[in-house]
Order: sequence, then structure tokens, then C-alpha cells
Amino acid sequence: MQKIKVLHIIKSLGRGGAEMLLPETLKIHDISKFEFHYIYFLPWKDQMVSSIEEAGGKVTCFSAKNNIQLLKQFKSVVDYCTRNNIDVIHCHLPWAGFLGRLVYKKTKIPTVYTEHNMQERYHIITKKINQFTFNSQSLGLGVSEDVTNSIKKNINPNIPVRTLLNGANTESFRRDSAIGIDAKTELGIPKDAIVIGNVAVFRFQKRIVEWLQVLKTITLRNSNVYGIIVGAGPLEEEIMAELIRLDLQNKVKFTGLKTNVKPYFSAMDIFMMSSSFEGLPIALLEAMSMECAIVSTNAGGIKEVIVHEQNGLTCDVSEWEKLADLCLRLINNPNELEAFKKAARERVLQEFSLNKMIKSLEALYEELLVTKK
Repeated sequence: MQKIKVLHIIKSLGRGGAEMLLPETLKIHDISKFEFHYIYFLPWKDQMVSSIEEAGGKVTCFSAKNNIQLLKQFKSVVDYCTRNNIDVIHCHLPWAGFLGRLVYKKTKIPTVYTEHNMQERYHIITKKINQFTFNSQSLGLGVSEDVTNSIKKNINPNIPVRTLLNGANTESFRRDSAIGIDAKTELGIPKDAIVIGNVAVFRFQKRIVEWLQVLKTITLRNSNVYGIIVGAGPLEEEIMAELIRLDLQNKVKFTGLKTNVKPYFSAMDIFMMSSSFEGLPIALLEAMSMECAIVSTNAGGIKEVIVHEQNGLTCDVSEWEKLADLCLRLINNPNELEAFKKAARERVLQEFSLNKMIKSLEALYEELLVTKK
């Protein structure tokens, strides 16, 4: 049987949530039925390339220094689709989506676009282009109901828009206490310390400065608490200045960008997010799969995952200071902390496993081909 050839188009293959999802989904896809290709445009953001290639994906970079140059790669992408007999195109994030819609208009290859963020949070230019071009594709997907509703409210498209919830690879993301201890040792954290962590790109929506302020409050009340932050990004200088201002250099460990985050999840007792807005963060699902207790603001799709007092603790986005008391509650009640760790993984297993997501996605690809015929 001839394989269905799917081309993913994404701006970069750096360490972002959407980017990290690509190698994880590839590991689970039915490669007897599907063949996966990947095109990206920022050569300096290539952390996921090796993981995708090791899993059997075919990766190509059409180099572009900015968004305008990205769109100018339109002809190269069309030629690639023709040479490789691509059956379905799957775009991620706005600028890759804009280019994918140009390719769709030229080739009529069924094209699906996954939206990972709320429309209200985009720059006005991005929003306007999204509104103008959104119907030039086969299908839109939102990673949460909040994201889907945002598309319908702000764009009101004529094409179908569905929700396909993000998932975590629950087989791969399993807690390993031994590698967690090794990670603590590597970072100079005592083995018996309580660790609060986060995995994030350093953008304003993640509010890492506020995250540090919360951790400072916690450490003033419990000296055995440490922090781990995995990631990097444009606000790094501002974040490091706040680290010094709060005198947390010996308490919060920054690992930089990591393609393998499992050792750090295994070291964390609590995964704390202070975000002002979100789609449906992959790092949250991965942390839950690895039995980190969740304490978070209820931004965006987070509230579709975390049910307060059942599988995590949440507060309103505007009341992020309350994260300190929520963490201290768990730290001061070890039995409750353990219960929330187990509840987090159980929640992902039941509703947010990557296996469930992949089955829906493969059915969608096949449906698009049938519709085309």
C-alpha cells in the first residue's frame, strides 16, 4: 500500500511547545501507513532536527532570516511538494500557516492548520493576515476549546474548525527517581530538597519574572525549596536581572535549552506556571505525565486540563501571587503533595495521552484525502 505523505511546515524547530510535539508524535505515528516530511526556516533554531530524523522524519530547511523571507520561500515549498508527491500539508503557528495557505491556493493539496494560541494575543498585523487568509486552507484546528472559540469569534471562518487537544507521550514521559537525583546533583541541589520547576520559552506571556518573585516568597518561608527553570528566550537578560535582585542565584538553577527535559521533570516535585495566557502547553502535559504536582494560573487551555482541587491547584491569572500559598500548602502536607502527583498523571492518561491525539490526527489526514477525491 502506498504511504500517505504528510508535510509539516513550521517556522523553526527550536525548543518550543509546538516544535517539541513534532518528534514525540512521530514516534507514535503508524509509519507503515504514513511518511512524514518537515520544512522549517530558521537554521539557528534546529534543536528538534536530530530527534525528528532519528524517529524517521525527513527534514529540510529553507533558510529565511525574517517573516518576509519565509513567505518568499513559497516557490521552493511548492516545488518540494511536487517532487515528493505530498498528499497532506500540516502547518503550525501563523507565519508557517500563511505560507501554507499560499501553497494550498497553488497546489490544492489538502492543508490543515493548527492554532496554538489565542487570536487576541497576536500582533495586529498577524491578526489581520490571519483573518484575511484563514479560509485558504482545508481545516483549522485549535489545541483547546478556548483557542477554537477564539478563532470562531475573531475570524468567523467559512472552513471547518475543530478542537484537537494536545497530548503527552505517557509511555516516554515516566518519572525516574534515580535520574531525578542525578539532575539535582548536577545542579547542586540537595537530594532531600523540594524542587519547584518550569519549562518555558522566556517570553512575556510566561511571566518568569513573576515566577521568581513567587519562589522568593516560598523560600523565605521554607529554606529547603529550590527552583529549576529549563529554557531560554528573548527576555533572558531581564529575568537574570530579577534573579540577582531577589538574591536567588543559589536557589534557582537555569539549565538553558535542553532537548531532553525528562531528568529535570524527574527532579521536580511541583511544576508551577505563572502564565498570563496559554493555548494548551505541552510542557504542562509532560510534567503531569511525569508525576509533578501542578500549581498554576488558570490561563487559557490550562483550565481545560487542571480541575482545581482534583488534579492540581490553580488561581486566577490576575492573582498570581497566590501561587506561593498554593505551593506551600503542598510542601507542608507531604501526603497531599503525593496525592496530587498521582492525580496529575492519571488525568493525562485518561484524557490527554498522545496516543489518543495521534489516532484522531491520522483519521483526520485520511478524511482530508477522501474529501479531496
